[in-house]
Amino acid sequence: MNDVSAVPHIERLDFFNGQRLFAEDLQTLDGFNRQMRWLHNLSLHTFGIGSGFAVHGERGDREVTISPGYAIDNQGREIILLLPHVETVPPVADDGSGNPQFYDLTVHYPRIEDLEELETRSGLCSTNGVVRRREEPVFCWIGLNTNLEPKIDKHVTQIATGEKIVLARISVKNCRLESLSIATRRNVRPEHLPYIACGRTLKGATNWKLWDIPHPDVSTRRIDLGVETLVITSEAKFASVPCYTARIVGQRVFPDETSPEFMFEGFTIIGGDATPTQFTLRVFLPSFFVGSLPVNPRDGSFIENLDSIKTNWYVEWMGVEG
Repeated sequence: MNDVSAVPHIERLDFFNGQRLFAEDLQTLDGFNRQMRWLHNLSLHTFGIGSGFAVHGERGDREVTISPGYAIDNQGREIILLLPHVETVPPVADDGSGNPQFYDLTVHYPRIEDLEELETRSGLCSTNGVVRRREEPVFCWIGLNTNLEPKIDKHVTQIATGEKIVLARISVKNCRLESLSIATRRNVRPEHLPYIACGRTLKGATNWKLWDIPHPDVSTRRIDLGVETLVITSEAKFASVPCYTARIVGQRVFPDETSPEFMFEGFTIIGGDATPTQFTLRVFLPSFFVGSLPVNPRDGSFIENLDSIKTNWYVEWMGVEG
C-alpha cells in the first residue's frame, strides 16, 4: 500500500533562468506529483470503482461492452477509460461437466510497456525516444472454480488486495454469455446506507457433513445433532463481520410427497465463528413423529439417508454490514 512510510523522501524542485534541464529532472517532477496524488487518493478513499465502468451484455452475446469509467487501485493509482471498450467473451464450451464456466472481468493499472506509443521525437546527438503514450487500462478475464474463487492463487491475492478491480462476473456456455452480474463490484466511496449482500451455495455441491457432539456420560460415544456446512461469503467483499441470516432450500419429504417414507426438517443455527468471508451453518434435526411419519429418524436412516440432504439441500444467505 502506498502510505506515507512508502514515500522515501520529499524534494521540492527549483529551477532558474538559464538552467540546463535533463529528462531526469522533468521525470522526477512528474513522478513526485504522481506519488503525492496517489497518496492523497489512498488517504481519502479505498480501492474500487469511483464512477462508470458499467458492463453491458445480453444472454447469447459473444462480447461485452465496458463504458468509460474511473477507478483507484491499492496504490492510489487512477485507472481511467475514456471511450467504450469491447471485450470478447472467453471462448469456452463449459466447465468440463456440462455447466457454465464462471469468470470475473477485472481491470488494472497499465505498466508502461502495456501502453501504445503515440509519438517519438529525435533528440540531440542522434538520440530519440517516446514522448507520448496512450493511457488505457488493462482488462483481464479471471477463471473461477466451483466455489467461485479464482483458480490461480496469484489472482486471489491481486483481487483481495485491490491490485485488480472486479467489474463484473459472467457465466459462459458454448462460447456465449449466459449471465452477467455486478454484485461483486466494490465502490471507492463508502455507502451511506448499510451494505447488504446475498448469495447461495450450489445445489448438489454443498459440503454437508454430520454435526455431532461428545456424549456427556460415555467418552467413546457421540450424539448426532444434525448436519452442518461451511458457507463462503467472500464474494460479498465484507470489510467487517456482518449480521448473517440463512435458510435451507431443498426437498424435505423423501422419496416424495405422494409416497412419503420419512422427512428431514430442522432449526438453523449460525455458529459464533463467523468472519467477513465465511460462517458455519448448523441444522439441528430433532427426531420425532408426525402421525406415523418419522421426522429426522435416528434408527439408522439418518446416517444412511444423509446423501438425500447432500443432493437436495443448499443454502441461501444474506449479510447486513453497518
